[in-house]
Amino acid sequence: MKSLSELTDFYYKELYPYLEELEKTRNHILSQLKWYGGIGTVFFLIIALWMGKNFGLFHPLMIAVAVGFLLIASIAYRYLIQGYAKDFKNHIITPLIGAIDSHLLYNPDFMISQYLFERSNLFQHSIDRYSGNDYVKGSIDGVPIEFSDIHAEYQTRDSKGRTQWHSLFRGLFLVAEFNKNFKSKTIILPDQAEKTFGNLIGGWLQSINIARGKVIQLDDPVFEKKFVVYGEDPIEARYILSHSMMMRIVEFQKKISHPLFISFVQNHIHIAIGTGKDLFEPTVFKSLLDYKQAMEYIHTLRNTIGIIEELKLNEKLWSKE
Repeated sequence: MKSLSELTDFYYKELYPYLEELEKTRNHILSQLKWYGGIGTVFFLIIALWMGKNFGLFHPLMIAVAVGFLLIASIAYRYLIQGYAKDFKNHIITPLIGAIDSHLLYNPDFMISQYLFERSNLFQHSIDRYSGNDYVKGSIDGVPIEFSDIHAEYQTRDSKGRTQWHSLFRGLFLVAEFNKNFKSKTIILPDQAEKTFGNLIGGWLQSINIARGKVIQLDDPVFEKKFVVYGEDPIEARYILSHSMMMRIVEFQKKISHPLFISFVQNHIHIAIGTGKDLFEPTVFKSLLDYKQAMEYIHTLRNTIGIIEELKLNEKLWSKE
């Protein structure tokens, strides 16, 4: 896999000419957004003032108009940027992924299957709506890997029967073949309970999470402060989570600065990183030629694909039966 400096050189030497063309498109879209946004805002304020005077600012009809305005603005924004986003992914992200490793294939419109997401056992709530994009599949150093952006949601109804949607998970989801056969499930979650309530109460709250199984205590205090481990087989979980593996997971968590969820199920490692956004969507409100913006895309791809190296999944520490 190419180094960060090699990827940066590739980005500016090979992709910069097309970035300049995309930057012109971005500026045109930005002008349209400002124009239509200004007209829409003036129109909305006129309606709001009239309705506020006649019905009151918090009248249900007023709220409905505000929601409708936001919905129309969202649809208009997506319509204006869809061609720009497609060109960016085809001409920037696709060759950048190929430069990282030629064994990787990229499909901007596909995603990891809901079956694999549910198989991870990382999120227990039922899923009512599942979507995603930016699918990558291939192998790194002989390790089969696939990942994509995922947005999993569930639906509830309030006391008046109104539908409400909630995000169960939004971010990057990755599946890779692990280098050891195992029979049980081991789940690693962010340790929110101890962080919020302290060791005593937090540990008790973890222990009564019956649906998750048994809490497995490990001998790494740094790891235990950041994560809680649930599993069916404590011996196998400790075998998988060696001291070096726990150390690598802690270091990886520091690097990504997002909630990290990991599970070992059916001889695969499942990794969910809660970024709360689509990682490879092009920016509209920042220049594509900005160095920091360029490095954000490069770092994101390099760190994602580099999970194989970070967690040493390509080291055949155990022979598979």
